[in-house]
Amino acid sequence: MSPLDSDVLPEGVRSRFVDDVNGLRMHVLEAGFEGAEGAGRPLLLLLHGFPELAYSWRKVMPGLARAGYHVVAPDQRGYGRTTGWDPAYDGDLASYRMANLARDAFGLVRALGHARVACVVGHDFGASVAAWSALIRPDIFASVVLMSAPFTGPPALPAKPASGDIDADLAALERPRKHYQRYYSTRDAGADMHRAPQGVHDFLRAYYHHKSADWPGNKPFALAGWTAAELAKMPTYYVMDHAHGMAATVAAEMPAPAEIAACRWLSAVELAVYSGEFARTGFQGGLQWYRCRFEERFTREQQLYAGRTIDIPAMFVAGRQDWGIQQSPGALERMQRQACTDMGPPVLIDGAGHWVQQEQPQAVTAALLAFLGRLPPAPPGA
Repeated sequence: MSPLDSDVLPEGVRSRFVDDVNGLRMHVLEAGFEGAEGAGRPLLLLLHGFPELAYSWRKVMPGLARAGYHVVAPDQRGYGRTTGWDPAYDGDLASYRMANLARDAFGLVRALGHARVACVVGHDFGASVAAWSALIRPDIFASVVLMSAPFTGPPALPAKPASGDIDADLAALERPRKHYQRYYSTRDAGADMHRAPQGVHDFLRAYYHHKSADWPGNKPFALAGWTAAELAKMPTYYVMDHAHGMAATVAAEMPAPAEIAACRWLSAVELAVYSGEFARTGFQGGLQWYRCRFEERFTREQQLYAGRTIDIPAMFVAGRQDWGIQQSPGALERMQRQACTDMGPPVLIDGAGHWVQQEQPQAVTAALLAFLGRLPPAPPGA
């Protein structure tokens, strides 16, 4: 596997590999690497979500590097040009559990030669990895920024009893529905998207469009509770029609040619980077992350940290048109009041949906630098 072609990367961002990272050969994008591979600069670690890549950070990396940081964004386990992960549905699911994904992040920091991370930034499912990294190793990760996906803390011990069967309740609606995370955990989900009738390129174009501020239906509001009737108010990329897979779900919202031509945040050349990688690897690696959420054995492991909070400086950033901040009723408030003890008000960026760092990179860069500028200086040798 070769590095990513430089002609699809901004000036000052390079693609390379880092060997021996928790069993992976990890592909990373890197900026601000001057001087002993950037070891003299504070490290920023940027973690992508689903279905994305390190490439999703390309537009914010140069600005962060110009501010004096060593900026590194990996293709995480299950994604892109990183190798050493199990691609099979029936393969090594435990390697995708959150504790091991956090170990991937920690291993990359060590392999880069850094003793400390000035800030770990995670978007979407990458926010979960960032949060768990901050929770488990606050001595390594000095601050954390969560984007588009609130973190509500480790599962309680003893476990809270389930209140009803939300999947059965969704299926029983007059318009039968299903939750996207349950769908992503099924055996059929990976093939449905990888072999989408419209092709991977058009599937991703529709998926990204449907969850962006370009789609006029993205006007999120607080839901009254975790009930089928309330969840069904969300767009179909979160609460799907029961008979449809994700390929059919987003096909109905494929943007018109004029809308595609007008899209300034994701050109055809940029989209081809994503579609080329996912056409090659498939989606199952990323989908394994969702499957782990429903495995009781991994929940039990996380309960070791029950009651523990994130006490390092934290910030939450999201697009104002992103349903991700409302998809779990009350999560944003629980993150601010319970899970994180040093977090200010959320930063909501107008003109951005779920892909906030791609849709509004200048505003995201400014928010990150403002947050970083308020932090105490790193100790010598960090």
